[in-house]
Amino acid sequence: MDKKGLDFLILEEGIKLKPYLDFANVPTIGVGCTYYEDGTRVKMTDPAITRERAESLFKNVLKNYETTVWSVTRDDISQNQFNALVSICFNIGVNGFKGSTLLKRVNANPNDPNITEAFKMWRNSAGKPILLGRRIREAKLYFS
Repeated sequence: MDKKGLDFLILEEGIKLKPYLDFANVPTIGVGCTYYEDGTRVKMTDPAITRERAESLFKNVLKNYETTVWSVTRDDISQNQFNALVSICFNIGVNGFKGSTLLKRVNANPNDPNITEAFKMWRNSAGKPILLGRRIREAKLYFS
């Protein structure tokens, strides 16, 4: 991701230095991280981290999502398209992304206007449509 993509994702996720439960009740820390570099899951009893540690953890964990998007998408997507796809992959997980209608549509035609609707398919968390705003912003980034 470039700086624009990193700034976008950090704004969407926020930074919390103490462990918290995300919308799906998963222990999370820093910039939306549910696990540490070594694969250990975040626990609610983990100590607080510094902002620098949060950013370092985020950039390290993010590599997995960047690699996933890079390896399963066509080669002719733009930087903003890549940024938007990494953002949603980070949020829904690698397996969710790899099996998504969104990925299928991007790989069939990266300019298909129905891609916006494919982003919106991932609007629910814990059964509630609380991610719709984020999905709309990701789709706008994708098409910018």
